[in-house]
Amino acid sequence: MCPHCRAFITTSDRVCPYCSTTVGPRAVDRRQPGAILGGLIPHARFTTVVILLINFGLYVAVALYSLRAYENAMDVDGRALFQFGAKLREAILLGHWWRLVTAGFLHGGLLHIMMNSWVLFDLGTQVEEVYGTSRMLVIYFVSSVCGFLASPWWSPGLSVGASAALFGLIGAMIAVGVRHRSALGDAIRGMYTRWAVYGLLFGLLPGLRIDNAAHLGGLAAGFGCAYVAGLPSHFPNLKERFWKAAAWICVLVTVLAFVNMYLWFTQTAAGG
Repeated sequence: MCPHCRAFITTSDRVCPYCSTTVGPRAVDRRQPGAILGGLIPHARFTTVVILLINFGLYVAVALYSLRAYENAMDVDGRALFQFGAKLREAILLGHWWRLVTAGFLHGGLLHIMMNSWVLFDLGTQVEEVYGTSRMLVIYFVSSVCGFLASPWWSPGLSVGASAALFGLIGAMIAVGVRHRSALGDAIRGMYTRWAVYGLLFGLLPGLRIDNAAHLGGLAAGFGCAYVAGLPSHFPNLKERFWKAAAWICVLVTVLAFVNMYLWFTQTAAGG
């Protein structure tokens, strides 16, 4: 996107064909000019891969605990998910605020985490390339939390998964098309709107325990956050420092939530 007239241009353009402004390197190329882990992780996917690794690490931990504590070898036991921070209306009303954060990093089975990881690997990269790492982290965090804030209104039961945040990333891409009216912007808006509609319709299929309220909450939050954030500037300024600070706050709140989960977990385990 041209930094001057904001028109969509190709990655090979060095001069904007619309306003003749010289175009610098892409934000993703400037952020990580060196190799990451010897080139094993593509630059544009670094943040996405870190989130994927956290999700898989927690899935393995919950699955092993479920097998040891409840002898459930086929799937992750719901009791194990609750102990590791799944959303439950009653628990949240009792003050377990951290479940609004931790639930977004947990998954109820191998198929669940594989499907979400497949979508996150592609969608997370696209959002990070468009919005930059700081905004992507804020959008992801806010969407996940707002999704699990909306979820208790739909269902009091257990709910976990990264899909609330994924719908937030879809909402962020829809915001690109809404803010930037052009043929390409309209195409982006139309494509991701279809993604959202298909995802919500899939959640209505009978027999599937899918939390559409969390999806809707994440979609709305992601769109709103991205619309307010806008696209990153090519030059450091107060606005860019604000979004970097906001991203660090989201990371610190996430760490604090897992610390609270661990302390509660150890207390309940000690209490029998």
